[in-house]
This record gives sequence, C-alpha cells and structure tokens, in this order.
Amino acid sequence: MEDSRVNSWVDSARRIGADLHLDLSESSAPGGRRAALTRTLRDAVRSGRLAPGTRLPPYRSLAADLGVARNTVADAYAELVAEGWLTARQGSGTRVAERAEPLRRAERVPRKAPPRARGPRHDLRQGTPDASAFPRAAWLASCRRALQQAPNEAFGPGDPAGRIELREALTEYLARARGVRTEPDRIVICSGFAHALRLLFGQDRSGGGGVLRGPLAVEAYGLGFHRELLAAAGVRTVPLPLDEDGARVDRLARERAVLLTPAHQFPTGGPLHPERRAAVIDWARARGGVVLEDDYDGEFRYDRKPVGAVQGLDPERVIFIGSVSKSLSPALRLGWMVLPERYVGDVLAAKGEREAWVSVLDQLSLADFIVSGAYDRHVRRMRQRYRSRRDRLVAALAEHAPHVEVTGVAAGLHAVLRLPPGTERSTVKAATWQGVALDGLAEFRHPRAPEEETPARDGIVVGCATPSEHAYGAALEALCGVLPPAEEPTAGG
Repeated sequence: MEDSRVNSWVDSARRIGADLHLDLSESSAPGGRRAALTRTLRDAVRSGRLAPGTRLPPYRSLAADLGVARNTVADAYAELVAEGWLTARQGSGTRVAERAEPLRRAERVPRKAPPRARGPRHDLRQGTPDASAFPRAAWLASCRRALQQAPNEAFGPGDPAGRIELREALTEYLARARGVRTEPDRIVICSGFAHALRLLFGQDRSGGGGVLRGPLAVEAYGLGFHRELLAAAGVRTVPLPLDEDGARVDRLARERAVLLTPAHQFPTGGPLHPERRAAVIDWARARGGVVLEDDYDGEFRYDRKPVGAVQGLDPERVIFIGSVSKSLSPALRLGWMVLPERYVGDVLAAKGEREAWVSVLDQLSLADFIVSGAYDRHVRRMRQRYRSRRDRLVAALAEHAPHVEVTGVAAGLHAVLRLPPGTERSTVKAATWQGVALDGLAEFRHPRAPEEETPARDGIVVGCATPSEHAYGAALEALCGVLPPAEEPTAGG
C-alpha cells in the first residue's frame, strides 16, 4: 500500500507540476538570473533529480516562487526546449524530455595514476637542440610585432604556399646564408622535413599518386623514420654506398630521384665531395631526375668554411628542404621546400586549398625574426655554444677514452664515436643501465645496404646539443664511464 501511495503521488506531481527547490544563488554570475535558472534546471535534469517525464510548474507559478519575472522563466524554458532537455506541448505543459537520460553514477573506483615514464638521467640522443636555449624574449618581441603589423586578411584560412612575408624573408636569407637561388613563388612552407616527404611522395587529396615516384636512392646511413615513412607511401628506397667523400652517386642507375644530406652526411658526418656534387647534377639532367637536398643543420659549421647548397648549381634539378628544428626548436613545426618551377603547382595541389598544418602567426613571427636580424644573432650564439660543447666532448674522450675515434665533428649537433668491433650493442645496453640515452650507429643503417661496399662498423651517435648547459658536464662523465676499454695487445704482438 505504501508503495502504491508513493507512485500515485509521483504521478500526480508529474501531472500538475511539482514544487521545485532551485538555488539561484549564482544569479550574480554572467548572464544574470535567466542564465542561473537555465543552468540550475539543466543540472537538475542531467543529475537525475528531475526524472524524464516530470512536468514542470507553469511560468507564473515558478516565477512567483522564485521571485523573478515571468519572462525570465519563459526564456529559460524555451532555451532548454531548444537544447532538447525539455518538451513543450499545448495542453500538456512543459516536461522533462523522455530521452534526457541522467548520468548514471558508476560505483566509485579509485583510479590509479598512470606510471610516469622515467626519462634518462643524461640525454645524449641526436636530433634536438638545447631546449633551454630557445630565445624566448626575442621570439616574443617578433610575435608582438608580427601580430601588430599583420593585415586583416592574415587571419583568414591561409595560403597553402605560406605567408608571403615568410617566403620573401626566406628568399633573402637562404641566398645569403646557404647559396640558394630562388624566388618567393617557388617556396612552399611546410611543417618540417617529414611533412615535405609526405607531400612529395604521399597520395594527393584526389587519391592519385604523389608529386614524385620511386624508386628513390638514399644514403646507406640515414634516419630510419624517413625510410619507414617512404615505405608506407609505397616508395622503394635503394641504398647508395658511402665512403669518406660521401654518397657514391656514381652508383645511381634507374632511380627517378635521390635523397642526400650533402652539407653534413647524416649521421656519419662530412660533406659531399665537390666532384660528386657536380656529378649528381649531371645525373639529374641526363635522367630527367631530381635531387632532394636535406639541409637539416646547414647553419652549424665549426672547423671549415660553410658548404653552400647543391641547389645553387641547378635550381631546376634540386628540391631544397630545410626547417628550424635544429636552429630554433622542433616544437615550432616550421619548414620549407624550395622547388623547381615544374613542381610548385603539384605540391600546392597535394597540400590543399588552405593552410592546414602551419600556424600563420608562427609564420609571421619567423618572418620578423629573420628580417630583424634576431635569427642570425641566435644562430651565431648557438654555433659558439655547440662548438664549445664539441670541444669538451673531444677533450673528455682524449683524456678518458683515447682509443675511441671521434668523427663527423667539423659541423652539426652530433658526433660519431667509433668503437672496437663487437662492442656497440653492449655499450648501448650499458648506457641504458646507467641512465645515458644515446643511439647505436647500426640503427641508422639501411637494411639492404651492401656490406662489401659500405662495411658495417661499430659506433654510437652522441648528441652534443640536447642536454642543458649545466647538465652537459655530468652527461660527458657518464658517457665516458660506459665506453668499452681499449683492446689489450695480444702476446708477442
């Protein structure tokens, strides 16, 4: 009997509109009493305090109970009807919508915080600059000037070629600093080298093939991520042997394109020999092919004169690709392609009608950063800092591990340490145990590189730029502690 009385009371309340206890104490919040009433009613439905089918009081009754204007209640009801929380029918009044299911409270189970990944104590991996050295004040000044001077149309969808301000700044800078010959209309802004590869070799928006097709010749040692990206796009890569003069471009055959790091071979170090620079241009002209020039750290030269871009030898046969990932920060996601004229339209078609990757405000800021001279000042400062770190690395190895040969240190942000045969894997493992992050040389070797032409050698790739300045000394000490000892001479040797 008791249950039937309760159910009868609930049904009656639903028919006539039960009294509501609503707390409008937040009526001083933005929107006033109407907004407070709307929020309170919505929360009551969402929490289940007002069940589906419940009839709400008429406007006048609720307005009188709450001491608010009738229009305030009417407007709140109308808004919740429009949102689907309530329904309003003539003769039936205003009710909670049948589909307004309340959030069901699950049994509270204590949530365990995910384990925090412990990073290495000493990060000597290649590929990133010193994050603590980012020029925050100078970059902020450029951001402010760029924002103040930006035309209104800069805040539209964005040109897929990139902002003209940045393309003009890059035209002047690349000609002056890297010997690149181009015009603003031949530069396409991208989010970095990987993005450039996707645009050149990936599928376009119509589902067709990319701008370029394989097979693509690559250096026998290179970044595995790039090979994986190309393989995912269906591009077969053919390894070119390496020697002390760089890639053996004389081995190029039927490939349609070749990817090189001619200013500083990655990761083994050293520039491409002048005769081979000329030879690869001759190959591209004869075959109708194209050279992809990865200028990943072209600004950082220490013991020799800067090596200009291969692109300067023939702008119609070379796609020059660069970014600020090493000079400023990979977090900016800013790069560029300097294209032969015949590829510009296809690359823009692959990119789409609007800029979808690179922030226009970052582009404008970088343009100001370059034009104001702040970029040159930052690069000069970092060149001195990284040279000092390189010197400290060489000195530490000469003192503690003179048997370890250091190569590739005339330029760039990393060095290759040649190890005794058979010791690379154990050295990398020992480094991991001691909290030292570094890369084994074998990780960068192309899986199909011919052993007879490019013999595999044990070594590790050590980044000189990644640790902050105050942590670099301890990182070098830890590095020397995991290196293998010198081989003892054999008896009678």
